Amino acid sequence: MNILDKIIAQKKLEVEAAKKILSVEELQNNKLFSRTTLSLKESVQNRSGIIAEFKRQSPSKGIISTIQNPLSVVSAYEKNGASGISILTDKEFFGGSKEDILAVRDHIDIPILRKDFMVDAYQFYEAKAMGADVVLLIAACLSPQQVSEFTALAHSLHLEVLLEIHTEEELQHFNTDIDLVGINNRNLKDFKVDLQHSVNLKNLLPAGTLSVAESGIYSTEDFVYLKEKGFDAFLMGEYFMKDENPGQKFETFITDLTV
Repeated sequence: MNILDKIIAQKKLEVEAAKKILSVEELQNNKLFSRTTLSLKESVQNRSGIIAEFKRQSPSKGIISTIQNPLSVVSAYEKNGASGISILTDKEFFGGSKEDILAVRDHIDIPILRKDFMVDAYQFYEAKAMGADVVLLIAACLSPQQVSEFTALAHSLHLEVLLEIHTEEELQHFNTDIDLVGINNRNLKDFKVDLQHSVNLKNLLPAGTLSVAESGIYSTEDFVYLKEKGFDAFLMGEYFMKDENPGQKFETFITDLTV
């Protein structure tokens, strides 16, 4: 069993436990459930294109940051031009929580991506209730049919969908209702990074598809390379979060890009 299989098995247990605590009906009664969501599709085209991530740890890197309060970090991301904020809500493997989104939702005015392993319809109602605008669908742990059904569910809740792929085979998960396609530069099964592999996959996407380069972007050179290859947006977390002041690191990165 690889790490992705372990994560999915644990996630299914967590979802079943969560259902016993709060029903879908109770989630729908949450005050944030009725808020008007923001469009990441629009934001990546109107701002820097960077979806900046708040991330404490990962299975491959271990502890990345000991920062507990996400607000100071994400507010600096927004101030310096981030198109959106990605917040991990998986606790077991990534040290995140639903409370991290709740802590910042009322304080920023750009879209929030709930970054988690979505395996059950219940999680989409959770995402809406916690104030997310976008959900991540990972092709590696879903069937094309599930992606289609989950996309329809997300849209019915006015949530956008970022589909993450890593292999040519996973292109079969794409459908024209998908809002953005993320290509993970890091293989979720062995965590190796290959930017050229991602460029090759991007070139196989239908024309006009909004593409997001995910993970493994460690320099302005990586960013410029991927942008020149046609990527529309860039999901970056570790590069900023491993600094003691992620917001300052983001500001410096943006400044260096304009020099």
